[in-house]
Amino acid sequence: MLLVADSGSTKCDWRLVKQDKSEVDFHTMGINPFFHDEVLIENELTRQEQILRYKNEVLNVFFYGAGSSSEYYQSIVQRGLSRVFVNSDILVSHDLNGAAYSTWNGSPGITCIIGTGSNSCYFDGNFVSEKVPALGYILGDEASGSYHGKKLLTDFLYDKLPLEIETALKEDLKITKASIFENVYQKPNANVYLASFMKFIARFKGHEYVENMMLKGFRHFIQEHIKCFDNHDKVPSHFVGSVAYHFQDELRKAAFEEGIEVGSIIKKPIDGLVDFHFKYMNEKIRF
Repeated sequence: MLLVADSGSTKCDWRLVKQDKSEVDFHTMGINPFFHDEVLIENELTRQEQILRYKNEVLNVFFYGAGSSSEYYQSIVQRGLSRVFVNSDILVSHDLNGAAYSTWNGSPGITCIIGTGSNSCYFDGNFVSEKVPALGYILGDEASGSYHGKKLLTDFLYDKLPLEIETALKEDLKITKASIFENVYQKPNANVYLASFMKFIARFKGHEYVENMMLKGFRHFIQEHIKCFDNHDKVPSHFVGSVAYHFQDELRKAAFEEGIEVGSIIKKPIDGLVDFHFKYMNEKIRF
């Protein structure tokens, strides 16, 4: 059996492919070695009925995750997975590689992640290369859920929100300065907390405030993470992630204004990832 995983900081999508090529999908919390150790990873996985049912039969695990960008962090995930999938060959790689593989259509291009966090890379079919580093939600993550959530809360605290949006935050979400400070400065996973406000922002999609905020964020991302590539005006830019998918009208408008050709925009890379492994990595798969 083959198991493929694509993990952001918020959620991890898993797809199990059986010997007869039938598939089983399930989800766990996002696994990010910046925030989670191998024991927590093991505990999270062993709560899943599908994993417990098939864990001894899985012979290959391909895991692509946020934060798994170096050997040190990959080894944390590797150890956590190996505690569960004891008979498996396990490959742990960066979510950026997974995104690039999932959008590969036979031609070179730039692939961008815009979800809870954000990042970009160039993939020519052989090598995935980055031009600028991902700086995380404090210093970077332009256009991401955490980026826009932070902007919304900053404008709330500075009393810059339109009245109807401010009122909805107070009355519907019971947001206060104290609750914001507690979740951002005292509790873990502040990036996920900030990104959680994208659902609220989506309620006001089409509002001038939201449209301007999203356009500004996407243009910022394009300027930092796409135009850094010398051939950005010669190849398409593909996008994966919930923010890119749900706000693709604003994304396309920002790309047009910046002179960028948009390729595919997909919410979840898991479909393309499984296809990529069967088409291009078949020799590495054991059944």
